[in-house]
Amino acid sequence: MATQQYKAWSVVTASTLAFTVCFMIWMMFAVIGIPIKETLGLNETQFGILIATPVLTGSLIRLPLGMWTDKFGGRIVFFILMLSTVIPIYLISRCTEYWQFLVTGLFVGVAGGSFTVGISYCARWFPKNRQGLAMGIFGAGNTGAAVTKLVAPLIVVGFGWAMVPQIYAVLMLVTAILFWVFTFSDPAHKVGKTITIGEQLAVLKDPKVWKYSQYYSIVFGGYVALALWMTKYYIGEYGFDLKTAALMAAAFSIPGGLLRAVGGHFSDKFGAHTVTWWVLWVSLICLFFLSYPQTQVSIVTINGPQTFHFGLNVTMFTVIMFTMGIAFAIGKASVFKYIADEYPHNIGVISGVVGMAGGLGGFILPIMFGALLDLTGVRTSAFMLMFGIIWVSLIWMYWTEVRPVKIARHHERQTAKQAV
Repeated sequence: MATQQYKAWSVVTASTLAFTVCFMIWMMFAVIGIPIKETLGLNETQFGILIATPVLTGSLIRLPLGMWTDKFGGRIVFFILMLSTVIPIYLISRCTEYWQFLVTGLFVGVAGGSFTVGISYCARWFPKNRQGLAMGIFGAGNTGAAVTKLVAPLIVVGFGWAMVPQIYAVLMLVTAILFWVFTFSDPAHKVGKTITIGEQLAVLKDPKVWKYSQYYSIVFGGYVALALWMTKYYIGEYGFDLKTAALMAAAFSIPGGLLRAVGGHFSDKFGAHTVTWWVLWVSLICLFFLSYPQTQVSIVTINGPQTFHFGLNVTMFTVIMFTMGIAFAIGKASVFKYIADEYPHNIGVISGVVGMAGGLGGFILPIMFGALLDLTGVRTSAFMLMFGIIWVSLIWMYWTEVRPVKIARHHERQTAKQAV
């Protein structure tokens, strides 16, 4: 008979594999959306809506999925979720009109809800002091975004874009079967049957839940948005072809997934607040440099006009994106460490709320990226927008977490002096 430890690690391994495949499919339009855009003659805003549509469904469904996971268990919910997407994934290959892509994209987007199911399912198999690591390992499935950028362009070039959803549909079916074979259920992980939906949703009144949602809309929503947007950005800004652009864009996606386990370890060791605080600062500094557009400055001198060029070359741009990918990976884990620490008995619901907020960030941001590009003609406007969002989040974090601690410490010192 399998030991509890064996079951725990088998669950994490199988769930991480399943989540990786789900994320590959969720990010599929980041690659196939580019030839579809050319075929249909879409503008930037329409392209932003196209690639973001699956993210919408995957975001909105996270709250009910979290509730169902608490009620029925992660294994059955995850399995049914994967099976439900197989046919819609295949149908994408048959689409010819813009509205058809949007409709099928909504159904395929259900795959993105797998995160909420898996994060709660895996966490409950481990003690509190190892939940950050377990959730971080599972979250490494975000590398599915990078896998799609490495694999899908090869399929597009060799067989056409329609072959990608056909292969992915078979992959999802096989993964669902493997997941069911190598995972387990534990009735003790379910909430009591007497818990009502109203009692589960009572957490929505907690302001801390919304604060964590804001953090996650950056580190996850921003990650999803940029993972969708970067392939096209490299093509437009630096003139690469699809394969090279997707490969370069993977430099952001790979650390954004793989290093999430490291973020979980750091969060266990140093605390969720400390890690998240520094993640936001590092991200802000990266976005400051990324926001600067390619600029030509002409100066009249005694020898005639002199022109200077300012802007990031492709190497510096990729290095900074890689750095921000690392920060986002660590931040995704640290935000969920907050949840595991403060809401151990209803992780599913809380992760559903926070995950929904993060996913909605990933849905709204690409559309805003496209609208800003159509409006301003400046590609770096996407980074300018994210810089402003993170700045607001840092202010919020300072007033609600950093400042109260400073005031408490000041009062402690004053009390100690008076006692002396």
